[in-house]
Amino acid sequence: MAFVKDMLRMWAHSWKRFISIAMITLLGVAVLTGIYAGCRDAFRSTDRFFDAQGLHDVQVLSTAGLSNGDIAALRKVNGVAKVQAERSQEVTFDLDGRKSATMQEIGTNGIDQPYLQEGRMPKKAGEIAVTRKFIRDSGKRIGSRLTVIPESASSDTSDTNDTNGADGTNETNGTDEAPSFPTKLTIVGVVLDPQNLSNPDGYSAMTSFRSTATTDYTFFAPSDGVTGTLYTSATLLVKGAAAESTFDESYENTVKQVTDRIDGTVKTDRQKARRQELLDAGNKKIADARAEADKKFADAQSQIDANRQQFNQQVDQIVSMQAGAAAAGAAANGANAGAAAAAGATTPQLDETTRETMRETIIAASPELTQAKQQLDQAQSQLNEQKANTEHTLKTKENELKTSIPQVRWYVQDRQSLGGFSALKSDLDSIQSLGNAFPIVFLLVAVMMSLTAMARMVEEDRSLIGTYVGLGYGRLAVASRYLLFALLACLIGGGLGLIAGFLGIPAFLLVVLQGMYVMPGLRLEYDWLYGSLGIALFVVGVLAATIYACVQEMRQTPAALMRPKAPRAGSRILLERIRPVWNRIGFLGKVTARNIFRFKSRLIMTVGGVAGCTALIVCGLAINDTVADLGIKQYRDIYQYDLMVVSDDSDASAMRTKVASDGRVTSSLDVRIESGDLTVAGSGDGDSGKAGSSGSESIQLVAVPEKHLSDLGEMVTLQPVSSGILGTSGVGKTGSLKLDDDGVIVAQSAASALGVKAGSKVRLTNGDGVQATAKVSAVNRNLIGSDVYVSETYYAKLFDSKDAKNTKNSKSSEDSEALTWNAMLAKLSGSDTSQTDYAESLEEDSSVMKAVSCAHMADSFKFDLMGAVVALIVALAGGLALVVLFTLANTNVSERVREMATLKVLGFFDREVHHYVNREMMILTVMGVILGLPLGRLVGGMLTMALNMPSLYFEVEVKPLSYVIAAVATMAFALLVQLFVNPVLDRIDPISSLKSVE
Repeated sequence: MAFVKDMLRMWAHSWKRFISIAMITLLGVAVLTGIYAGCRDAFRSTDRFFDAQGLHDVQVLSTAGLSNGDIAALRKVNGVAKVQAERSQEVTFDLDGRKSATMQEIGTNGIDQPYLQEGRMPKKAGEIAVTRKFIRDSGKRIGSRLTVIPESASSDTSDTNDTNGADGTNETNGTDEAPSFPTKLTIVGVVLDPQNLSNPDGYSAMTSFRSTATTDYTFFAPSDGVTGTLYTSATLLVKGAAAESTFDESYENTVKQVTDRIDGTVKTDRQKARRQELLDAGNKKIADARAEADKKFADAQSQIDANRQQFNQQVDQIVSMQAGAAAAGAAANGANAGAAAAAGATTPQLDETTRETMRETIIAASPELTQAKQQLDQAQSQLNEQKANTEHTLKTKENELKTSIPQVRWYVQDRQSLGGFSALKSDLDSIQSLGNAFPIVFLLVAVMMSLTAMARMVEEDRSLIGTYVGLGYGRLAVASRYLLFALLACLIGGGLGLIAGFLGIPAFLLVVLQGMYVMPGLRLEYDWLYGSLGIALFVVGVLAATIYACVQEMRQTPAALMRPKAPRAGSRILLERIRPVWNRIGFLGKVTARNIFRFKSRLIMTVGGVAGCTALIVCGLAINDTVADLGIKQYRDIYQYDLMVVSDDSDASAMRTKVASDGRVTSSLDVRIESGDLTVAGSGDGDSGKAGSSGSESIQLVAVPEKHLSDLGEMVTLQPVSSGILGTSGVGKTGSLKLDDDGVIVAQSAASALGVKAGSKVRLTNGDGVQATAKVSAVNRNLIGSDVYVSETYYAKLFDSKDAKNTKNSKSSEDSEALTWNAMLAKLSGSDTSQTDYAESLEEDSSVMKAVSCAHMADSFKFDLMGAVVALIVALAGGLALVVLFTLANTNVSERVREMATLKVLGFFDREVHHYVNREMMILTVMGVILGLPLGRLVGGMLTMALNMPSLYFEVEVKPLSYVIAAVATMAFALLVQLFVNPVLDRIDPISSLKSVE
């Protein structure tokens, strides 16, 4: 019992060490579990929401629309649980200028169901549900009416930017009709689209560089009132996929099995069958047109024949009359009147030649008959000509039918193709990667501080330990006094850390996340396994340090332990050997130097602990500086142009005329911009994507006219880059990179994510879905977006080659001969504000699809989630620095109580004692700061390398101010600790402290 009481008395006396170990454990467990828990809660709530709304696992699109036969074939695929055929239509309406929207049919099979936020779901024709973004932008409310105008081109493939198939379908297939929706609409509800969780009322502006939407808004309508037998897409649910987390690899593997089956025989067979349907429909149209024309020509010929017969009868009657009159005259000159009468009663028989001669004579003598004959001949000639022209036209259409109908292409996509899904996943993955790295530093610092604190605690009790061992207590029993002390501190600190880690930090992160995304049903959850392992990790580390400290002392005999520990032998330090310096240092300065460098363990622990905390602060600020400069570097440094304008192919000429007539452009470059994909060529060539990459990246394919290849460098800064280490990259000289006909230039943001470098082989997909293998001639410095630059000649070579994976359609064939320059890069005159206003005004023009101002993008670029996490990390690192300095300072004082008492006996005032002790701590702190600043830069570089996000490359940037802030913050913590240490120094009693142990 006395042993226990003494142990408790010893614990109470060492309350400062207890608090230090508990605080370090608290911070470490909070960092280890907090970021993980926040991301996991977001992942789980989003996964539950996706399952509840039936977000599709697979989406199938076709360039020619999907028929009932396609839907039936998809239902037969092994592993498919549900198939839902969907219809949609793109419409426009007036809302402070022309805006576009996608009319989306609400499926009846439970897939992609919008989440009702306000009002009710539409049920009748003409009723719609809109998103909150539309309500915010339009100022409308439930009950408001809206009139829309269907776009001229049917939107059969909303995600592929390929309307050729739809147009071809509408022109050649008479049995399938494109979807059509009511145009007079009434808003009855406000919903959340499960395919896009972006918060329109939040502060996230980053969607500007990630948005993949082809229209401004989405309107949801019931099946009532929707016509058309052609489907825009088919959405599928996969068996067993709902049981997996949508963000886990197991889910991706489950879905991939089904997509592979669809990509196999089903896709190929249905593409051929669909095209044959289009060919058959085209041939039927031609056959119907021929039959109808033949019928019309037959009717016309019958009419002409009837008119000609009537004409011939009239002429023949005149011929007969004239022949009879002639015969009567001849008989009158005969022998008797009876013969004359007989001759007059009988028409003379004329041979055919005579009759024809008389017909021609009669017709020629009569203007009316002549005109009638000419009209009949002209009608017959025109009919013959029409028949020949029609036959020639139909023959031409028969010959052109196969080439005019493109090859049908299917696009099989999973959830990764959804812009909102991939943005959320990449954001959470990047934050989780930070949460996996920072706890390592906290754990190392915790072990170091625990070793220092417990070693000093055990050393202070040397004589007591020797006494207990001499009395017969086992070494394990004696060591348990310290092990239980450390264990209890870890458990209390860890418990508080779990509260902060599973409640405090996640609540903070989720507040930030909810400002960017809408996540219904979000709740905080506790992970027993991860939480227990988090505490266990720190318990093991701290107990290991405690065991080491106990073993170091208890390996001695009880007699040796009960005697005071011999002071360290005097020794020279390196500075003493530098006589010119040493001789100029004062007495107290020499004492300070000896105290610092003679006690190596204290030097290492203090400098290492301070350096680690400083490195964490610098690392957090480095990430913040890197993210803050992304927009400025990209839109003011890399992009030299001020404006990018994109139009439809049909409006390209009108767009250029509009921009030129405004007189704002000082120089411009016409290009072709297409949305496509870049996929690594595979592992066979050794240049495939690095481990962990998805192997594919959405890109912006920019084709440059052959005659203006040299002008690209005036619009975009072309700098070759090579991969470096620790977040660095080698950047070549500006202007040393040229676009040529031997390969493509890939943006650094895409190349870094996929492990692509100069000389690699990649597979490019253009805007028409045509794929081809291309050579990467260089990697260009690029931070935001994934641009791939290609020359006009090389574009034609790639997408007009026989090696292309997909057969070319008619449009791609035409483009290979003469590309349509549907975009313009321009430099503008005027201020940034005027350039932004001009871009906004251009978007209201009917010929402009998109106008982007680089000035606006540079000013509005934000990455709020990363900034919030960095602020959290910096705050925790500052707290860790404060605890570390407090622990080291108290340990330093406890080790030197007799020394401080001696100084007081010698006549040192309290202030002089403060200065004597604090000067050493300040020097050690400065040494730690000096070491921690470059260490933080290295750690920041390694962490940013792990942040591979779609369309982003983090070029590490640490501003001088960040180094200053980190150094000043650490020094401020050191000064704050002095305020706690000075009273301890004042309470040292020289008499009791200098008593002999004997």
